Amino acid sequence: MASGNKNTAQTVKQEREARRAEKVAAMKREQAKATRNRRLALGSGIGAVAVILVLVVVFVVTGTGSTPAPVATKAEGVQTFTGLTQNHVTGTVNYAQVPPVGGNHAAAWLNCGVYDQPVPNENAVHDLEHGAVWVTYDASQVSGDQLTALRAALPSTYIVLSPFEGLPSPVVASAWGAQIQLTGVDDPRLADFLSTYWQSPNAPEPGAACTGGVTAPGLVS
Repeated sequence: MASGNKNTAQTVKQEREARRAEKVAAMKREQAKATRNRRLALGSGIGAVAVILVLVVVFVVTGTGSTPAPVATKAEGVQTFTGLTQNHVTGTVNYAQVPPVGGNHAAAWLNCGVYDQPVPNENAVHDLEHGAVWVTYDASQVSGDQLTALRAALPSTYIVLSPFEGLPSPVVASAWGAQIQLTGVDDPRLADFLSTYWQSPNAPEPGAACTGGVTAPGLVS
């Protein structure tokens, strides 16, 4: 009889210990779950802060204005023009400037390069829209070694060099909305003009193609 009571007491004790162990395990699981939730919440908070910081940086960098800052050049005598239209048209356009510095133009741009014949204004103006500089010269005053020197002074891309009839000076450099009349191929203001307006971010479509367009007669290189 005593042995039976002893066995019953051991069984009850074992059941109590098993229930206690189960409760302890359950508490540990709840604690682990709570810890994971805190870590996830902390990570989400840090991630949200990081996203906000990135958005703030992007806003500061790109949201300061849609119009690039005005450019400046050391070259004296630069004329600037505003309010130029940018429509694609067919046929010829009567431009206010000689050579033109912008305005309505042909839908196809001129392939940039060196031309030994006059090029269509409407196609060349499209190049100006893409950030190219158009250097024109009076063929009666610039030829031979002078023309070679002028070609050597120009970048190899985003440049149109061509003769132009009726220029107000021996050499004229034009960009979108800007122009300078030069006294000759050795005028140091050409370099200043190029450093400011060549591939300028202030062009309407800077970096757009200067190849893959139309080629006018007289392309040399």
